Amino acid sequence: MATMKPMKTTVYSTDHGRICPECDKPVASCICRQKKVVVPAKSGVRVGRETKGRKGKGVTVISGLPLDAAALEALAKELKKRCGSGGTVKEGVIEIQGDHRDVLLEDLVKRGWPAKKSGG
Repeated sequence: MATMKPMKTTVYSTDHGRICPECDKPVASCICRQKKVVVPAKSGVRVGRETKGRKGKGVTVISGLPLDAAALEALAKELKKRCGSGGTVKEGVIEIQGDHRDVLLEDLVKRGWPAKKSGG
């Protein structure tokens, strides 16, 4: 029979405030969140348009984001909502249906990503 680890139930401490559920440290000094949010100075975030393999239908492609899968899914959901269209995340690349390069580029720059337009 497999043994189960006891769940951490501490989410708040009167001494330290909110506690990170992953590393069990105060959120202000949390190590695991800092690793996920780190953005390299030259990350090479590119916003382009592709039609290859889509029967002429264009999609806006965002590549070069240094995020894990869950963070990419969350960002894609917000960007799809902003554009009012569908899309997906494939192999670390966000694809949004239609040509929304200008809107997405502006939104990514506002979020602090050093994004550039790629292609023509």
